[in-house]
Amino acid sequence: MSASTQKVKYPFWYGGASSMVACLVTHPLDLAKVRLQTASKPGQSLVSMVYQIITKEGFFKIYSGLTASLLRQATYSTVRFGVYEYLKDSYVDTYHRTPDTVVLLPMSMVAGALGGLVGNPSDVVNIRMQNDSTLPVEQRRNYRNAFDGVFRIVKEEKISALFRGLMPNLTRGILMTASQVVTYDIAKNILVKDIGMDANKKSTHFSSSLLAGLVATTACSPADVVKTRIMNAKGGGSNALTILKTAVKNEGIGFMFRGWLPSFIRLGPHTIVTFLALEQLRKFKIGM
Repeated sequence: MSASTQKVKYPFWYGGASSMVACLVTHPLDLAKVRLQTASKPGQSLVSMVYQIITKEGFFKIYSGLTASLLRQATYSTVRFGVYEYLKDSYVDTYHRTPDTVVLLPMSMVAGALGGLVGNPSDVVNIRMQNDSTLPVEQRRNYRNAFDGVFRIVKEEKISALFRGLMPNLTRGILMTASQVVTYDIAKNILVKDIGMDANKKSTHFSSSLLAGLVATTACSPADVVKTRIMNAKGGGSNALTILKTAVKNEGIGFMFRGWLPSFIRLGPHTIVTFLALEQLRKFKIGM
């Protein structure tokens, strides 16, 4: 293999670790986004939702469900980033060239689906913990942490409850990985090769990840809203089609983009911090 096609193989866990760092920064915004998506009446802003949580529930409530968010990134993001990079490395080893977009897209879709499958249990717990304070006292689940949530769901609702909302979550995982990770790779490649930016500078990483965040937010919004509502629903009778039909009938087609701005305000910084952290791990070769 020529020097130009040689590729350093980084540890499988880099993507998950980077996403966990980003999670610590953006969790309050994620919490507000979930609350907006599950609200019975639209209209409240992200800022007012954050303010309402702090004033009515206390400052530290903006980190409700943090353990579940971290567990979700440790499972979902580790798998989707790890599988995507593994497939890219395997392609380079086999064909001795960098894969183009036509190849990257199916790779990212496989990685996203596997990540969505592995991360679904922690995602169910995450949604429930973030939204618990909005329920009537007698309906609250009061999970102590993510592991307590997983244990109690299995005990009280059977193990199948951990995979509620799996189809929209797989769809979101595919859309998220394809739009976020592939967009980042393509944008970075264009900025470096066509515009002449330095591949090692944070400004290049920031610009690429900002574009990736915009594309990912738009692509994932419909699946994200439906997934959130299914996972938060009481009982086992709700499915994606039923929730979709009911929401469109009662709220109009625009419900699928409910919370787009707060989603971007969360996903934009999350994407930026994730890729900045990822590039730093690669730069210093942590754990290698």
